[in-house]
Amino acid sequence: MRVEPFSVGSYVHAIKRGARGLPIVQNIYDKGRFLRILYYMNDEFLDPYWDLATRSRILYARLDSWPKRKRIVDILAYTLMPNHIHLLLKEIREGGISEFMKKLGQSMSNHHNEKYNQHGSIFQGSYRGRTVESDEYLRYVAAYIMAKNTFELYPRGGLRGATEHFEDAWKWGAVYPFSSLGDYAGVRESPILERGILNETFSSRTFKSFCRDVIEGGKWLQAEFE
Repeated sequence: MRVEPFSVGSYVHAIKRGARGLPIVQNIYDKGRFLRILYYMNDEFLDPYWDLATRSRILYARLDSWPKRKRIVDILAYTLMPNHIHLLLKEIREGGISEFMKKLGQSMSNHHNEKYNQHGSIFQGSYRGRTVESDEYLRYVAAYIMAKNTFELYPRGGLRGATEHFEDAWKWGAVYPFSSLGDYAGVRESPILERGILNETFSSRTFKSFCRDVIEGGKWLQAEFE
């Protein structure tokens, strides 16, 4: 584990990897549950039966008996990869990011073990975190998480294919449901996110232009710390 020091108000690029590089999601349901975890785990209140209670309801619905939602972190961006997770988080209260990452890991591991008759954590220890210390680095991290990582999953040749066919890859990535790229591309608006500073930094058009520059110029390396 390596987590750089940060405090309330800090932005952190967090990565959580599967143990031994193994997949952390097995199918479309597991991926969809990951999105629901991002919403329901980011709350001071937690109903231990939240999954069952909300499974048949509208996505991100809350029960009338639950108290008003109080976030423990701000989630600015995310991408779910087959064997790891990328998140851009803001610490809005002391210990919020650590608490959130712990809840996320436990929920995903518990679900996996119950469903697939396994034991132990599906993750390789705790999370890794890098503090974002400049506006420039924030822009690169946003593009790295949402464009570079999403494009690695592009069906027509992964990142290399996306570099060669950026417009097609962008359209594909904008509707890929397990990344927040679509929110910044203007095709949806998820309650998972608190876009805040990234909304101030990018509009959908300038974000696309910046991502093109990062991808085609190989500049995503400036945000890589894996």
